[in-house]
Amino acid sequence: MLTVVVSVAFSAAGMLSGLGRCHTFDRRADGYCRGEGCGAFLLRSTASSGVEVLGSAVQQDGPSASLTAPSGQAQQNVLVASIVDARLKVDEIATLEAHGTGTALGDPTEAGALVAVHSGATQRATPLGIGAAKASVGHGEAVSGQIGVLRACRLL
Repeated sequence: MLTVVVSVAFSAAGMLSGLGRCHTFDRRADGYCRGEGCGAFLLRSTASSGVEVLGSAVQQDGPSASLTAPSGQAQQNVLVASIVDARLKVDEIATLEAHGTGTALGDPTEAGALVAVHSGATQRATPLGIGAAKASVGHGEAVSGQIGVLRACRLL
């Protein structure tokens, strides 16, 4: 981020917020804010560990109209794959950390994928909590995944 070249390109592509804020899942969403950060994890394998990774999944969007046009089906697929890997039911998930781009195209696509996957929950005792760190700290780019994990663990 020491050079303006990428910021200028992202701005020209309409990816950056003209308001200077990430308005994730908000009608004011007009893009995201670039940010930097560092996430650090100290992991220990014990029975008394406060945070445990039950499952994971990785997927790339595949072919799409453009860099800024996410695939809702790919997002659904990775959500389902992570739930299956964790051996959970959607009813057992209490909260999730969304990507939450703060863009008029990305947020509705992600929200649609979340609804498609989680709307089948029939035994949910409480509403599903959804958060997105970008609304608070911007898009950490290379560290955005770590920021999401820290926030989901309620460490941020």
